[in-house]
Amino acid sequence: MAAAKSNTNWFVIGVSAAVVVVLAVLAIVVVNLNNQATSPGATPKANDTFNSETGAVSFGDGEDEVSIFVDFQCPVCKNFEEQYGEALETAASEGRITLSYHPIAILDRYSQGTEFSSRSAGAAVCVAESNPDLYLDYAQTLFDNQPAENTSGLTTQQLADFATQVGADDAVSCITDETYRKFGKAQAQKNEVNGTPTVEVNGKRLDLQDAADFKTFTDLIS
Repeated sequence: MAAAKSNTNWFVIGVSAAVVVVLAVLAIVVVNLNNQATSPGATPKANDTFNSETGAVSFGDGEDEVSIFVDFQCPVCKNFEEQYGEALETAASEGRITLSYHPIAILDRYSQGTEFSSRSAGAAVCVAESNPDLYLDYAQTLFDNQPAENTSGLTTQQLADFATQVGADDAVSCITDETYRKFGKAQAQKNEVNGTPTVEVNGKRLDLQDAADFKTFTDLIS
């Protein structure tokens, strides 16, 4: 009976050890999957217009910086650009503000699994990296061709074709390779942006539904 008891104990110990090993392996797998999901992916090269650390594509040299975080899948962002885009660009070109656009991705869930928000933000980063002077034209083209929410969105080839359309040929291979597909989502998480458009003035995040904040914004571009 003592021998049988001893064998049983070793069996239990062996099973317990095997369970611990399996759980450890599963934990490593989960950590790796989480790291892959939150990884910023490849790091783009900075230039005089594009800051690869902050994700800002900047125009103008005004004392006040107006930062706009946009998702190209976002209908409200499109409406915002239609209403204020020209005034923002004029204020930047006249040196009244420094205008910084941040292409981000928070709406992948509205493109039937194709991650259009991430792909379009990544495409915009490709243009900002290689043809920064054409970023505004490219961004406008993306808004002009914005797909409806809950559709599969535009294909990566269409995103590349739009780059060719505006003259940003140097960005085409970067777009088709989806080099910066993860960058927009990583920037959204880094800057804690959960809704778009998000507007900041000199680093202060505004609530455009608040009358005082809205006046702060419009006074800078009027």
